[in-house]
Amino acid sequence: MALVLDRAELTEFVEQAFAQVKGDFAIEAMDEELLVLRLKVDERHLRPGGTVSGPNIFALADVGIYFAILARIGRVPLAVTTNASIDFMRKPKSGVDLLAHIRILKLGRVLAVGDALIYSEGDDRPVARASMTYSIPPGATEPQG
Repeated sequence: MALVLDRAELTEFVEQAFAQVKGDFAIEAMDEELLVLRLKVDERHLRPGGTVSGPNIFALADVGIYFAILARIGRVPLAVTTNASIDFMRKPKSGVDLLAHIRILKLGRVLAVGDALIYSEGDDRPVARASMTYSIPPGATEPQG
């Protein structure tokens, strides 16, 4: 699936449209097959015991899949999550960022389906796996660069 936004354009758009997540995430890599998104883990992301909380792991998957969809359909802030499933598989490592490896499995006219595998940086064992479906507003699948 061809990209209509590059890394810099996507980052700029998201920081303008969604200021609430500015600084929390960084796109590490992005091409037609894979988007890698980093959660810059900070004290506010931690649960008691010092590991990243489940809601923050979920946010990484949700934001990552959303970014991957926007990279393909353009600046469409009203694409929304309609279904989500997440499996928490192991406790994240303490004190390290999380990386989500995102793939878009299907991009249709009205729905997009994505998958995220989330890892603690430096560990090849997944922390979580998520699958999400997004509703795409009518007409949004036309390239908008």
